[in-house]
Amino acid sequence: MKFFSGSAAFPLRGQGGTPHRLYLVRFPRPCSPVRKTGGTMQRATIFLLFAIVLEVIATTALARSQSFSKLWPSVIAILGYVGAFYFLSFPLRSMPTGIVYAIWSGLGIVLITIVAWIWARQTLDLAAILGLALIMGGVLVIHLFSKSVGH
Repeated sequence: MKFFSGSAAFPLRGQGGTPHRLYLVRFPRPCSPVRKTGGTMQRATIFLLFAIVLEVIATTALARSQSFSKLWPSVIAILGYVGAFYFLSFPLRSMPTGIVYAIWSGLGIVLITIVAWIWARQTLDLAAILGLALIMGGVLVIHLFSKSVGH
């Protein structure tokens, strides 16, 4: 497969068949394929963990902001979500979107629940604990056994 890079001029024929104008067409340079080397995947995983931590901080601050009526928890929530989405954009370059979102949302749910349990003394019943265990099991299956995630 050959990719073209550069530019070329193509005549646009007028009504009489004579060249009317020349248009410069620029061929895009070929995109380099995403490399799933150890360093790239390791950085993607680190950025994904940063995104998860910032999302947990932002969600905890959002709960404390009382519908954005308190200034500092609101500021922390907004900045936390902006940072979380910024760091979430990096793993999407080298990992499938569904896998990134599954890990991000699954670990985020579990960590937010743990923070709420420790900090806000929210109680969990057996069904909630089993559900969280299933979410963690799903994240572990994806991370350890899926061929969609480069290890």
